[in-house]
Amino acid sequence: MILLLAAILPALAAGDAPANGTVKLPPPRVQYRADEASASTAPWIDANGWQILRTPGKHYFYNVPANSAALAAAEAFAYGANAVVHTDAAGAAAFNKMLDFLRSVPDADLPVMANFGIIDDGSDETGELMNLMARHNLLYKIVPSADPRLDLNIKLGTKEFPLEQAADPSFLSHKLRAQLGDEKRLLRVYGSEVVIARLLGGGDRARVHILNYSTRPVPGLRVRVLGAYAHQSVKAFSKPDMKLQDVTVENGATEFTVPQMSTYAVVDLTK
Repeated sequence: MILLLAAILPALAAGDAPANGTVKLPPPRVQYRADEASASTAPWIDANGWQILRTPGKHYFYNVPANSAALAAAEAFAYGANAVVHTDAAGAAAFNKMLDFLRSVPDADLPVMANFGIIDDGSDETGELMNLMARHNLLYKIVPSADPRLDLNIKLGTKEFPLEQAADPSFLSHKLRAQLGDEKRLLRVYGSEVVIARLLGGGDRARVHILNYSTRPVPGLRVRVLGAYAHQSVKAFSKPDMKLQDVTVENGATEFTVPQMSTYAVVDLTK
């Protein structure tokens, strides 16, 4: 069964096989891999936001099992992508439920908020760095040249960011986090390694897209957004009556807890 998602104004329709030029994306999910440093398993997120940001304006194709269909729809919506989702009958039911939720989310045409600018040379190394930064919730935007409005601009192969460091993107992403400093991060997520957030905003408004890549709910997810936002609201998939908890607005930042994070939630903030 093939379903079509138009992310700006979601719509459902039967579709044919994707046309040439469509970008194929893997199923969004969490894989648990053995951690060499311990006896435990470490989560590895298969997320596609970085690919969507890297190739804006493309059409995307997901071929997903039933338990990834709703997440694929939410991911495409959160990143403003047009996507075709191929799944089975059980996945179609989950997709339809997500689509109904997405239709209820108010429009918000807001620019991307980021600490980092990445000058994309098209290399695999830069792509993997974007992948790791997204998974660590280090907010970036792709820029054609250094943007002085951003805290840090990254171009691999330079003296500051040599290719030798790019061979270990995990090390480099941690280095970038240390260079920026956590207090300057526009957005921080606490209490989960399987959640990726995206921040949009401008003027007196901000919107946080929150995606849970696990098949299990995440309880007590804490989020910090830089900026004092006096008003907060949440719309959460499968949790129509949810309210944010433990909201604090102090020291130039807004913090809140999503009490039960299912697949997807949208938090709107205003000053």
